[in-house]
Amino acid sequence: MSRLLAGFLLAATFAASFAVAQDPRQIMEEVQRRQRSESQHYEGTLEVIGQGSRIATKRWVFDRIGAFGNSKGMLRFTVPAEVKGVGLLIVNHTDRASDQWLWRPNIGREQRIALQDRSTRFFGTDFSFEDLEERDVAQFDYKLLGYEKDTWKLQSTPRKSSQYTYGYLWVKKDNYTIVKVESYNKKGLVRVIDYRDFELAKGIWTARTIEVADVTRNSRTTLKYDKLEYNMPMKDGDFTLDALRRGP
Repeated sequence: MSRLLAGFLLAATFAASFAVAQDPRQIMEEVQRRQRSESQHYEGTLEVIGQGSRIATKRWVFDRIGAFGNSKGMLRFTVPAEVKGVGLLIVNHTDRASDQWLWRPNIGREQRIALQDRSTRFFGTDFSFEDLEERDVAQFDYKLLGYEKDTWKLQSTPRKSSQYTYGYLWVKKDNYTIVKVESYNKKGLVRVIDYRDFELAKGIWTARTIEVADVTRNSRTTLKYDKLEYNMPMKDGDFTLDALRRGP
C-alpha cells in the first residue's frame, strides 16, 4: 500500500470517527456504556441549604443492582434520627418510568409513589423522586447544540412521562462524563445539577460531589460520596418490598 493511499485511508477513518462522535445519540450511548456496572454501593452525606442559608445534614446508603436503565436501587437514610430508616425502593425500566415505594418506619408501611407525585422533593432534599431514577438513553431524543470548552452541549427531550419538558446536558469529550444538567418545564428552568470531583473507580469515572439546585425554591443540596464501590456481590432478593420493610 502506498503512503499516499495509507494517508487517505487514515484521514477517512479519522473523519468517520469524528462524524460518529458528533452524533448526539451515540455520544449518550457512549456515556451510558462507560458507566455500566453490575452493582454499586455508596454512602453519602447531604447538606441541604435552604432559604436564609439554613443547613440541614443527612446521610443515606445507596445500593443498586442490574443493567443500566433496567436496574433496582435501594436508598436508606441513616442520619438524623427523625429520618433514620426511611427507605426508597426504585425499580427502573427501559421502556417507562420507574416504580417507586417509600418506607416510613414511624407508620410501619410503604407508600407507592404515584407518577404525578414524582416532581415532589424527596424528604427535604432538592432531589425530586424522578431525579433518583436511572433512565435509559432510549427514553430520550437528543440534539447536539454545540461545544463549550471541552464539552458537548446537548438537548434531551423525554419520550415518556416526565415533570421536565426538556433538558440541557454538558458532556466532557475526553471521558464522556456528564458534568452539568439543566432541567426545564413549561414555565422555565427548574433544577440544575453539577457533577464535580471525578475519580476513576473500578474503571468508571464517578463524580464524588453532586450539587442540586432547586431554582424555584432557591435552595440546594450537596451530596458527597463515601465508600464508593462497584461490581461487588449483591442479591436480587435485597431489592424487594419485603427487603424494604425489613430494613438494613
